[in-house]
Amino acid sequence: MAAAAAAAVGGQQPSQPELPASGLALDKAATAAHLKAALSRPDNRAGAEELQALLERVLSAERPLAAAAGGEEAAAAGGGGGPGAAEEEALEWCKCLLAGGGGYDEFCAAVRAYDPAALCGLVWTANFVAYRCRTCGISPCMSLCAECFHQGDHTGHDFNMFRSQAGGACDCGDSNVMRESGFCKRHQIKSSSNIPCVPKDLLMMSEFVLPRFIFCLIQYLREGYNEPAADMPSEKDLNKVLQLLEPQISFLEDLTKMGGAMRSVLTQVLTNQQNYKDLTSGHGENACAKKSHEKYLIALKSSGLTYPEDKLVYGIQEPSAGTSTLAVQGFAGAAGTLGQVDSSDEDDQDGSQGLGKRKRVKLSSGTKDQSIMDVLKHKSFLEELLFWTIKYEFPQKMVTFLLNMLPDQEYKVAFTKTFVQHYAFIMKTLKKSHESDTMSNRIVHISVQLFSNEELARQVTEECQLLDIMVTVLLYMMESCLIKSELQDEENSLHVVVNCGEALLKNNTYWPLVSDFINILSHQSVAKRFLEDHGLLVTWMNFVSFFQGMNLNKRELNEHVEFESQTYYAAFAAELEACAQPMWGLLSHCKVRETQEYTRNVVRYCLEALQDWFDAINFVDEPAPNQVTFHLPLHRYYAMFLSKAVKCQELDLDSVLPDQEMLMKLMIHPLQIQASLAEIHSNMWVRNGLQIKGQAMTYVQSHFCNSMIDPDIYLLQVCASRLDPDYFISSVFERFKVVDLLTMASQHQNTVLDAEHERSMLEGALTFLVILLSLRLHLGMSDDEILRAEMVAQLCMNDRTHSSLLDLIPENPNPKSGIIPGSYSFESVLSAVADFKAPVFEPGGSMQQGMYTPKAEVWDQEFDPVMVILRTVYRRDVQSAMDRYTAFLKQSGKFPGNPWPPYKKRTSLHPSYKGLMRLLHCKTLHIVLFTLLYKILMDHQNLSEHVLCMVLYLIELGLENSAEEESDEEASVSGPERCHDSWFPGSNLVSNMRHFINYVRVRVPETAPEVKRDSSASTSSDSLGSSQNSGTAQVFSLVAERRKKFQEIINRSSSEANQVVRPKTSHKWSAPGSAPQLTTAILEIKESILSLLIKLHHKLSGKQNSYYPPWLDDMEILIQPEIPKYSHGDGITAVERILLKAALQSRMNKRIIEEICRKVTPPVPPKKITAAEKKTLDKEERRQKARERQQKLLAEFASRQKSFMETAMDVDSPENDIPMEITTAEPQVSEAVYDCVICGQSGPSSEDRPTGLVVLLQASSVLGQCRDNVEPKKLPITEEEQIYPWDTCAAVHDVRLSLLQRYFKDSSCLLAVSIGWEGGVYVQTCGHTLHIDCHKSYMESLRNDQVLQGFSVDKGEFTCPLCRQFANSVLPCYPGSNVENNLWQRPSNRSIQDLIKEVEELQGRPGAFPVSISSETNLSKEMESVMKDIKNTTQKKYRDYSKTPGSPDNDFLFMYSVARTNLELELIHRGGNLCSGGASTAGKRSCLNQLFHVLALHMRLYSIDSEYNPWRKLTQLEEMNSLLGNEEQQPEVPILYHDVTSLLLIQILMMPQPLHKDHFTCIVKVLFTLLYTQALAALSVKCSEEDRSAWKHVGALKKNMCDAEKSYEVLLSFVISELSKGKLYHEEGTQECAMVSPTAWSPESMEKYLQDFCLPFLRITSLLQHHLFGEDLPSCQEEEEFSVLASCLGLLPTFYQTEHPFISASCLDWPVPAFDIITQWCFEIKSFTERHAEQGKALLIQESRWKLPHLLQLPENYNTIFQYYHRKTCSVCTKVPKDPAVCLVCGTFVCLKGLCCKQQSYCECVLHSQNCGAGTGIFLLINASVIIIIRGHRFCLWGSVYLDAHGEEDRDLRRGKPLYICKERYKVLEQQWISHTFDHINKRWGPHYNGL
Repeated sequence: MAAAAAAAVGGQQPSQPELPASGLALDKAATAAHLKAALSRPDNRAGAEELQALLERVLSAERPLAAAAGGEEAAAAGGGGGPGAAEEEALEWCKCLLAGGGGYDEFCAAVRAYDPAALCGLVWTANFVAYRCRTCGISPCMSLCAECFHQGDHTGHDFNMFRSQAGGACDCGDSNVMRESGFCKRHQIKSSSNIPCVPKDLLMMSEFVLPRFIFCLIQYLREGYNEPAADMPSEKDLNKVLQLLEPQISFLEDLTKMGGAMRSVLTQVLTNQQNYKDLTSGHGENACAKKSHEKYLIALKSSGLTYPEDKLVYGIQEPSAGTSTLAVQGFAGAAGTLGQVDSSDEDDQDGSQGLGKRKRVKLSSGTKDQSIMDVLKHKSFLEELLFWTIKYEFPQKMVTFLLNMLPDQEYKVAFTKTFVQHYAFIMKTLKKSHESDTMSNRIVHISVQLFSNEELARQVTEECQLLDIMVTVLLYMMESCLIKSELQDEENSLHVVVNCGEALLKNNTYWPLVSDFINILSHQSVAKRFLEDHGLLVTWMNFVSFFQGMNLNKRELNEHVEFESQTYYAAFAAELEACAQPMWGLLSHCKVRETQEYTRNVVRYCLEALQDWFDAINFVDEPAPNQVTFHLPLHRYYAMFLSKAVKCQELDLDSVLPDQEMLMKLMIHPLQIQASLAEIHSNMWVRNGLQIKGQAMTYVQSHFCNSMIDPDIYLLQVCASRLDPDYFISSVFERFKVVDLLTMASQHQNTVLDAEHERSMLEGALTFLVILLSLRLHLGMSDDEILRAEMVAQLCMNDRTHSSLLDLIPENPNPKSGIIPGSYSFESVLSAVADFKAPVFEPGGSMQQGMYTPKAEVWDQEFDPVMVILRTVYRRDVQSAMDRYTAFLKQSGKFPGNPWPPYKKRTSLHPSYKGLMRLLHCKTLHIVLFTLLYKILMDHQNLSEHVLCMVLYLIELGLENSAEEESDEEASVSGPERCHDSWFPGSNLVSNMRHFINYVRVRVPETAPEVKRDSSASTSSDSLGSSQNSGTAQVFSLVAERRKKFQEIINRSSSEANQVVRPKTSHKWSAPGSAPQLTTAILEIKESILSLLIKLHHKLSGKQNSYYPPWLDDMEILIQPEIPKYSHGDGITAVERILLKAALQSRMNKRIIEEICRKVTPPVPPKKITAAEKKTLDKEERRQKARERQQKLLAEFASRQKSFMETAMDVDSPENDIPMEITTAEPQVSEAVYDCVICGQSGPSSEDRPTGLVVLLQASSVLGQCRDNVEPKKLPITEEEQIYPWDTCAAVHDVRLSLLQRYFKDSSCLLAVSIGWEGGVYVQTCGHTLHIDCHKSYMESLRNDQVLQGFSVDKGEFTCPLCRQFANSVLPCYPGSNVENNLWQRPSNRSIQDLIKEVEELQGRPGAFPVSISSETNLSKEMESVMKDIKNTTQKKYRDYSKTPGSPDNDFLFMYSVARTNLELELIHRGGNLCSGGASTAGKRSCLNQLFHVLALHMRLYSIDSEYNPWRKLTQLEEMNSLLGNEEQQPEVPILYHDVTSLLLIQILMMPQPLHKDHFTCIVKVLFTLLYTQALAALSVKCSEEDRSAWKHVGALKKNMCDAEKSYEVLLSFVISELSKGKLYHEEGTQECAMVSPTAWSPESMEKYLQDFCLPFLRITSLLQHHLFGEDLPSCQEEEEFSVLASCLGLLPTFYQTEHPFISASCLDWPVPAFDIITQWCFEIKSFTERHAEQGKALLIQESRWKLPHLLQLPENYNTIFQYYHRKTCSVCTKVPKDPAVCLVCGTFVCLKGLCCKQQSYCECVLHSQNCGAGTGIFLLINASVIIIIRGHRFCLWGSVYLDAHGEEDRDLRRGKPLYICKERYKVLEQQWISHTFDHINKRWGPHYNGL
């Protein structure tokens, strides 16, 4: 079939010029059907020709590209109709032809039915959310799409969600990459048998059409490509071509999605070589085809790999034909095409002239297969398609198409081979690319799909030399950026290293290559091939040596470096990625004994490369001074393979070690790094800038340490175990430059080190020795022990979160090796060593995360300071670990003082490394220890406690690791050993400890005290003479010692080596300047190490004879020495522990210790007070005095601010602090006194100089969010769940107001309700006061302050000068007493009627105010300005409800609503009721009193017409006819529709302030009667008809009782009878079901209803009374709240007895006869309901029982939110937002920062925060799991309420672990929202500029 098609298509006969006209006229479908029929016949020649002609015409490449090419060509061709039309036409034809006349969609469906694919293979691009399950993955790169993941079962697995960086594909169904147990339901292996066979004719047309189509696409690609000119990138042109081809490629992509059947056809087409040959050969007469073929050949030319450096190296421009000579030698006769030099490559090379001769490597297989370097040859469509994909720099669509085909197995193999064939070309293109980041991602997107599969990787390694290609290409890549190494011998060095400043390294361009390489090395079969191939290993070591010694640092000695380069990042990244990770990959395959051979190979070539390196840099034995490189990958390869060999392969270490001379060379550079670390920490490199510190930190940082410092230290341990110990120790001290310090003399001359650095360098040297001797990471610890030690070290420094622990514990950088964090061992070790501290929540405290903290027994037994020092990046962490250790010892009572780092027992050494311990038993070390002990005892300068600590540590290590038997216990040592040097008799520490040293000869400067002393006394010279004769005085020089040993070793290893040794003196780089003359002096010492230790004990304890050998009292100690008493403690304990161990080790020592202790020790030389010390003493005294002075000042300050201190103003938690009392305590003082927190003066607030409260005004819609049901709404997580706001408090009040405004007079409506449920102004204060003029100057100073504050001074924002709480206004305090005088409080006996009259009179007096408004005072000005502030706090739409804009009624309504808002919010803060009583904290901090004064002042400016004053309607009966009024006007709102609480506020605020208590009670009593009547009316509407008639009847009977006015039955029946006169009850039939409550009303339930109806009013009124008159609120049970509040308000007569059940009606006190006034009230309603019965009824039933506001309830698991919202489209712009967010108050879905939904420069979140929360918004960011708060013009990140299983946030979902709701955190968030304390509690605010 395919052959026939090929013949048909490829036939070379001339194509018919045109189809007959009729053919064109036929529609496409008919043509397609006709052709299909023709082709189905057995003899289909004719059909095939016809089809081919048609395709030739339809798919001709000429038209579109003429237009695409732009410019003159297009004009010449006159491309008709633009490119688009022709292309669409072509695509339509193709679809028709494929479907063979049928519909294209039906065709697709038909093909899909035959999809046998068991693989998912979904391809995604960057930013897609996918999953990775480590439990199910075989390859670490395994990933699943969300659908497959959720359909599989991964409960309890170790999985995470991640955002794809480079793109990827779903591996579900691919058993090479993941375990079958993890497959989802759709891809659990289907057997292919049940899928029917594809009918032959279904895809027949595709086989004919597709080759032509793909060829057409390739022609387009050829045509469109122009070689980029050298000067300008041609991305624009390429993108233009790609845009044109978008529909074609998308069409192909759709084909791949049709399933397996279509994919196999495509595979046939793409890989068929015959088709390709026929179509693309470029013969034939088609000019267009010829042209495109030529272009293709030009493009091909540059595809070979060339080594163009050679021309440039010598600066000779040879003709290009000759350039290949060098390359040809190097790559064993690669084809001459190498001569093709790319111009762009030359540019790369400019920097590298004069490279010196380069050793070229012979490639092992290069001889057989030169194709790596060769120009490409293409044999199929697939190959050329990939070629163009690369040329066009991997367009996303092409990549997706090529990857979508991968489920087809045949294609996968073909494609992988093609990819490998183009590999070199890909990397070459990448190197030149301008968009290398994007391109890298797309390359890896492809390669990770191919190389993760072991079978495939093995196949291409064998058939296509994949490894050779990769290594060659890597070499080729790095060759372009080599420079000469300046390490060691600058002039003559032949070594070249990579230049870290080059873009290739700086931008990490090499990572796709390296990542592929690491990927294929993770397959055992591939790695084995690599390790067996010697040629490859040689090449690879050559590659690694490019990094050896890169980024060399030279110490700046004079000037500070001008420019700090940051190239070190690139260097560390390169070593880690290009050297270390492949190394770990190889190591993971060397785990068993059978792999010994591999290790031998690597070690052999590694040593060869090292030897070459030493030769190239001309290295003998001394490293060059003042330079260091942190990069020694060859050393590290060598070290790690050695370690593996011993640990896993049981190889004999000595068999893979080189000779002594090589070992000596090997140790120098790693040792140099250790010394440099000490120098850097001693600030000796400070002139090199911060970056050198950065390098020192990176070197030990957790991601690098096990590829850097650990191998270095291990290598040094190996060298130390095999070299002469004296040589090694002296080398160490010489490297650390402290040799000159190690003298017995009190003064010395250090030629190479400044005095100020000596101490820290000595500490560094000793610490290094301790680490070297006690670290066992590679010397015998098991993996679990290592993990445990690492974990303990990290936890001891600080408590850690789970994720930071995972990050800090060095894992093998190669993901396929050993310890994977999160694997079983990690969790089990963690639970063994640490306790979990669950997250804590103090409201207002910072949000804690869940932390792990070390268990007590870990501190007790496992705390290992050595490991901590090794692993700390910052030196402060060591201190932090010690502080925590100290705290533990204090707390557990083990040790009270300041402990020293504990000595920890080590795991045993692996036998191969036993030699390491010889370091502890060599004379050089003993001399050093002896000298240091002596110097510390004699108080020489520059020695610290740290030095002593390390010295003791080393002695203790030596005692622990001494040879068991002590042969020389009593016997004298043999002769020759003695004369060698007479310091110590042998090399065993145990016996050397007791050896007494009498005299020491020292070289001292002439100025030293020792010299003077000797010359003065004449007798001493005799004694000196005698002692010298006896030969006891010893002199010692470390340097001489080292030289001598070095010479010996060299002589031993080879005789000719002598010539190599250059006599080097250490003076070559001594400090300039004349050193004073040194002379020799002899000191009398007469001490041994033991005696020095005992004296030290005395010195440390400060007592004579403080040491007493413990075994004299208790012999047990010697038998059972492990005593916990000694395990923790300070220096004294350490000395005791050491002496005990010394005594245990030998009887001699024990005896000598006893002897020393018996002699009364001579006192330590008395300290003469030197001038310097005197200075410090004076300093101390001065300090003491300064301290006392400070105390005094502080005390004064404290007394001034005493009030502040007492209140412990904790801004953070408004709940539990006691703010300052504004008032003074003495009741007799009539005027309140305020303290100004700015000027500190106290005094009353006056007209001229008013004082104000610091307040924060904010608009709030919290009240509006109350709902009437208890259950909070849930956040919608499916399309069905939606939240509608019509049951919120705000909505209900809105509806009510607009209903009233429809039927009644506007001005009257605005008095009948309150606004402010949404956008009400809430006023809160911190309780501090200040003079208003002080405040103004404070604001002025803030304005001039240039520091960026988190608030905007121009908007009036500031922070309280005392407690720093956020504020934005000042509320003036009204002069006069704060709490009204007692005289106002006395209850009077005036009758209620008198009081009512007084109230009316007082309200009638306009502006009857102590301050006359006409005379403007400062106070009244401030009152006005604060009123302005209050108005401006909220938006206009929340203030203006009147139909006539700007009417005074509006202001009136707004002002009393502000009071209402603040009272209601306080009620909510108290939990919605007043049962708790007392003055709650909110009360003490309240500013309502001051607020009332300000509001009242302004309210009285608007006097209400006495006609309309509701007070009249409440207290007087009017004639009926006046009630009827005029019909044409809109009537006033009936009094029964008024909101009683609003009436209360209006009445109170219209009264002159301060208010009489009597008047207040009177107003409350009157209003209660109205409220009660409203309750009865509402109840009557809720009853059923029968209930009503029954109640009417019962009540009528009792009407004539004495207290009928106080019986609810009578009143209810009266209300019913009055209301039934209207039409109110008539329409029951229609509405019955809505109103009637199902249960019959019992008297109890009616009483409960009435009480519930009245309670909100009573609560608000009691609060108001509490604020106005300062009375405390009583506390009570919930059920008695009504009666308690009623009596507190004076509604209940005091003598009221509470035996029989309480009846609310008993509180009534009617000012006028009840029945008359009720009749009057009902009459107003009657006239309204006659016209509008429905509305009349609705207005009567007021919903007054609002529940507390809540945020939306969130689901338990974050994933449910994420999966629904992250793909949800925005309802405004119908796109999926980049940053979706959801409002937690109302559930609205918004685009954060989205420009798509921007309106008038406000982004959607800011807009929503204004509409939903009046400026406060709480949003959950879906992609980050974090909550952000918007408050006005500022925003802050609040934190996350979702935590993972370890109690941690996962901001930005980086870790992608499952997250669960943390209820406590959510409660805290809700609490802050309700209490309006976001501004106070959250500290990090920033402006959002409306961009969120």
